[in-house]
Amino acid sequence: MTRVLVVDDEPQIVRALRINLTARGYEVVTAADGAGALRAAADRRPDVVILDLGLPDLDGAEVIEGIRGWTAVPIIVLSARTDSADKVSALDAGADDYVTKPFGMDELLARLRAAVRRAAPVEERAVVETASFVVDLAAKKVRRGGVDVHLTPTEWGLLEILARNPGKLVSQRLLLREVWGEKYEGETQYLRVYLAQLRRKLEDEAARPRHLITEAGMGYRLEL
Repeated sequence: MTRVLVVDDEPQIVRALRINLTARGYEVVTAADGAGALRAAADRRPDVVILDLGLPDLDGAEVIEGIRGWTAVPIIVLSARTDSADKVSALDAGADDYVTKPFGMDELLARLRAAVRRAAPVEERAVVETASFVVDLAAKKVRRGGVDVHLTPTEWGLLEILARNPGKLVSQRLLLREVWGEKYEGETQYLRVYLAQLRRKLEDEAARPRHLITEAGMGYRLEL
């Protein structure tokens, strides 16, 4: 059964979607705000998300970015915002489709079916745990010994890529391209500097890392 997470603070829309989706064999999970949406996405692992942008606590784009931090689940925005800038912002944040309110139920259901068909089945985790620290990809936080560890945006960018590929070798070129840009693919010294900083913050012994491993001349990997 396909599980749909509906995120909207308008009870009448939630009710209409629940009735129509349930009648067509979908399992429906709901959330009325951004924080609840992020929790539900992590705990219930929906197959597709239908998301309103105008939420009471977070902007919808922030919710999209939070979900996209760890999963490729299809996200369909359902919003009364018609300005093209809002659409571009949502799509740039990681949304797969954008439906404007008021909407036709048949059209929405067709877009939902198309999004589910396009989705690739992948193993996803919101939280990656090592023996020394925990990476929360949804919240974009790292904890060591139960305490949040402050990372710079660059440090987080590197750690996030490694945490999304635990146990796998990630090439130097890919890391440099994703974090700094294509023009920096040869600047391997950047990686040495920032990985050393990450080890000092996260490893029990920075000089003898257990988790942030260097594969000389090739790249890096995160061992759990």
